[in-house]
Amino acid sequence: MKMIRNRFGSLSRVSAQLQRHVQQMSTNAAAAPAEGATINEFRTAVSNPGEHSALQVAKFYSIPAEQKKQIFSGGGLPKQYEQQIKTFTEACLMVRNPALELLQYIKNGDLTKPVVRYVLYGENGTGKTLTMAHVLHYGALNDFLLVHVPWAPNWMKRPKEASNAAGQEGMIDLPFDAAAWLVHFKTQNGPLLQRLQLKTGKEYVWSKRESTPAGSSLIELVEHGIARIKYASETTAALIAELKQLSTAGQCKVMVAIDGFNAFFHPVTRIFSDNKQLVTPDRVTLTQPFLDITNYDWTNGVCILSVDKIAMTEGYMDSYMPRYLLGKEGFEHLDPFVPIHVENYTDKEFQSYISYYLDRHWINKTPQGFDEQLKFMSNKNPYSLMQLVRAL
Repeated sequence: MKMIRNRFGSLSRVSAQLQRHVQQMSTNAAAAPAEGATINEFRTAVSNPGEHSALQVAKFYSIPAEQKKQIFSGGGLPKQYEQQIKTFTEACLMVRNPALELLQYIKNGDLTKPVVRYVLYGENGTGKTLTMAHVLHYGALNDFLLVHVPWAPNWMKRPKEASNAAGQEGMIDLPFDAAAWLVHFKTQNGPLLQRLQLKTGKEYVWSKRESTPAGSSLIELVEHGIARIKYASETTAALIAELKQLSTAGQCKVMVAIDGFNAFFHPVTRIFSDNKQLVTPDRVTLTQPFLDITNYDWTNGVCILSVDKIAMTEGYMDSYMPRYLLGKEGFEHLDPFVPIHVENYTDKEFQSYISYYLDRHWINKTPQGFDEQLKFMSNKNPYSLMQLVRAL
């Protein structure tokens, strides 16, 4: 009888161990996708751009909602991409070689030297804006103050309001666009500005009754421009001048990112002067401050600029090369610079893109060979592909 009880006890212990082992296997299976699962093919869990490498190429990574809101609430992502983010309830970017190349240059660069200008170029729709967005995410996470212009051609083609600049004869002011940009700057950099507590180096007199004394915080300067729209353009110029001085003094580091930079060198804008003549970009008050900060006369910063055919108007879209789009004056302004060519998807990136949209149920119709048809019709151009899958 005693022997039977011992054996029964041994069996009970073995049974309990087996149950624990099975539970552990179930937990592990739930926590990690099965080997060869589709998610491993087009997603990466590495969400910090500073840790991206060749291992993550052609994979999507997620930007947390609060970071996406802080960095891109004022622009920086294509409108159709924004719509997809709302539909999918997640913000995902594909890790691509142009962004990795640019990040590698920035991480290995010497910030004590004059700023290096990087120029993104390529055909329409190849992903220059999203490459810039990837690098902006890196900058925000690594304590760069962001000086970001989401799409410079909007100022030259579709300004909210244009008026004669007070005290600057022949100049055109865009006060509402300047105020909107200051709001964007404050949203992107508010927490970092609070932490750094940067101060102005001189007094700014706006009128007989209004001034910003030396030693005021940069946040006070920004808020003045937002509250007093009349002085928004002057405030923007003052802010950028202060950032250059503070950065050179080592009190902060600055990342300049301007999409459609060649708009500053277009022969004409779509803004009319009082005599009904189209004005040139150099007569717009917002132009000079952003040309100043893309000079190489300051340190502790980096400039990422894109040139784009659609930043131009009809008759000026024959080539996507920087020399053509910038013109002689713009090319000389940036020379020397580091060109970054953004091309169409590779085969691996194309397949990753299709897998992601199948996973999100954005593509519902999948007849045999549909992916090859999409590849042929889009020529693996990211924007063309995005347009085509809308109907699937």
